[in-house]
Amino acid sequence: MPLVSPQWLQEHLADDNIVILDLQPAQGYARVHIEGAVNTNFNKWRQPKPKKGMSLPDTQYLDELIGSLGISKDTHVILAPIGVNANEVAIATRIYWTFKVLGHDDISILDGGLIAYSALPDAKWSKQPVSVKRVDYKATADLSKAPQAAAVLEEWKKGTPFVDYRSEKEFYGQAGGARPGTIPNAKNLPFDLLVKPIKGGHFLSLSDIRKIFAERDIPTSGLQIAFCNSGHRASLGWFVSHELLGNKDVLLYDGSMSEWAKYPDYPIAIPN
Repeated sequence: MPLVSPQWLQEHLADDNIVILDLQPAQGYARVHIEGAVNTNFNKWRQPKPKKGMSLPDTQYLDELIGSLGISKDTHVILAPIGVNANEVAIATRIYWTFKVLGHDDISILDGGLIAYSALPDAKWSKQPVSVKRVDYKATADLSKAPQAAAVLEEWKKGTPFVDYRSEKEFYGQAGGARPGTIPNAKNLPFDLLVKPIKGGHFLSLSDIRKIFAERDIPTSGLQIAFCNSGHRASLGWFVSHELLGNKDVLLYDGSMSEWAKYPDYPIAIPN
């Protein structure tokens, strides 16, 4: 169940096995949060100075982080972004991907986020911080789901489809760093096209998503590499493809262009 509705969450709010992870900044959480929710800082889920460009922290660190939030292996984790726009929802999809790499499958995102939840007439809010009991957490990580640069390059050489979830300006080399452009032969799908333009915390319908993928000539099955600049925006594209469309062969390239561009022999092209 990749997405849960506000109504579903309201009906299961008292379930013993649920932990709601509030993804607001700490000051927002202190003002108001869903009753029982635990706050977590997104920066804790990414390395500030990535090794070889990867932002995914090591498994032992993540075990400690997740355990400190009162999450065990049988916990159903509900990720609750604010629900403002695609960039902010990508905080949830990035953490979701991290849990999946660690082998934790019982995880969902609150579709529409806190903004959608606030529309419920019986929404339950609190200003009281939640006391969390630390538990021992031991991930069963599958790091093949987070391929490193050399493995990604080999897939490119094989002709595996690549999807660049950055903006069109970045894709066409009109913005970017010292080596502008994209990985040759990649398709472009700006990640913010996958959420509703007005209610920016809601994902598009499956029919609309399939239409966009078809228009962009992006496969909805088979091995595929999703990337952006640092594995943040592409996590939303990965989530849509892997979880909503059901393509379990899609991989997220964590290092993305920030890493790829550092290797002078890794190809970059500016599409026509």
